[in-house]
Amino acid sequence: MARPIDPTDLTADLIRCRSVTPREGGALGLLEAALTAAGFECHRADRGEVSNLFARWGARGHPKSFGFNGHTDVVPAGDTAAWTSDPFGGAVCDGWLWGRGATDMKSGVAAFVAAATAFVTETPPDGAVVLAITGDEEGDAVDGTAAILDWMADEGEHMSVCLVGEPTSRETLGDMMKIGRRGSMTAYFAAHGVQGHSAYPHRAHNPIPALARLVERLSAYRLDEGSQHFDPSTLAVTTFDTGNPANNVIPGLCHATVNIRFNEAHSSDSLSDWLRAEAARVTEETGTTIEMEVKVSGESFLTPPGPLSALVASAVEAETGQRPEISTSGGTSDARFVKDHCPVVEFGLVGKTMHQVDERVEVAQIEALTGIYRRILAGYFNGSAALSG
Repeated sequence: MARPIDPTDLTADLIRCRSVTPREGGALGLLEAALTAAGFECHRADRGEVSNLFARWGARGHPKSFGFNGHTDVVPAGDTAAWTSDPFGGAVCDGWLWGRGATDMKSGVAAFVAAATAFVTETPPDGAVVLAITGDEEGDAVDGTAAILDWMADEGEHMSVCLVGEPTSRETLGDMMKIGRRGSMTAYFAAHGVQGHSAYPHRAHNPIPALARLVERLSAYRLDEGSQHFDPSTLAVTTFDTGNPANNVIPGLCHATVNIRFNEAHSSDSLSDWLRAEAARVTEETGTTIEMEVKVSGESFLTPPGPLSALVASAVEAETGQRPEISTSGGTSDARFVKDHCPVVEFGLVGKTMHQVDERVEVAQIEALTGIYRRILAGYFNGSAALSG
């Protein structure tokens, strides 16, 4: 029988793996060895330059299969001299574990690996436990969880429900869980004019006023009033640039970028149509040609409150004494891919230090999170049949 996994030690070992996106850094190899020793069947679902790990305990395609999803890749450490300790050292000091990925989200992965291996060893369930762990969440993510789900579809693998272990708590462990996320898209505008001397503006066509008009209209427009589970959608202008260093030259080209975070009242297609219509309107008014490109990071989605969110909330309350608020706030996560496969919610640590210098996590939080995940597994396999299928 495999030795029980200490989630804090595993987190520290994972931090020592320099798995900056898209490098695997040994993190998935470490997890694969630990999971194989615990009786999980492991497969790599690599795609492109990205390494991904799929692990299953129990029968393939079992109708009662609980899944965990997470990532081992991290953002760069930045100025390592600004850190209190080595960002890839995994040091423990005064009850805190330090290092890049300590919060986002090597501790979450370690917690669900420790919880899953202990659960199937001590109380083997009638069903399957699936772990889908990617090395590409912090990057473009096209070859990460999406690749694992494509591989699962080809291989007949299945999750009935899934929990993504991203940091969701705000101030204390257990105060918030996510049941959905806003969609995210970015629009890139290029306004084309005619370059000329600023002393002879009649010989040029300045694209700046036209693009400024478009950006002002987009910024002033209220997309919606929000909904029961979502805040109002937002549009932010993130750059406006001509790249023109000369004060006596009217530029021939101007760029602007906007980012939209949107709720279920919209889709990326409907918003793209609106943006194009507004750009066409300004083109007609000014004679300035405005081109647009769109990049969609994810659509808005919601797992309505029900058995899955109630199961997670009950486990959190039993372990921490507080029932988490359900929320759809924050940016995107890999739940945006999982939601097309099965119902999905997110729950994890307090995320205050993620992506920061001196990223760190309380050791007690890692242990408590492991206990919560263990309770969720017990509740799922010993509780309501409404969560299967």
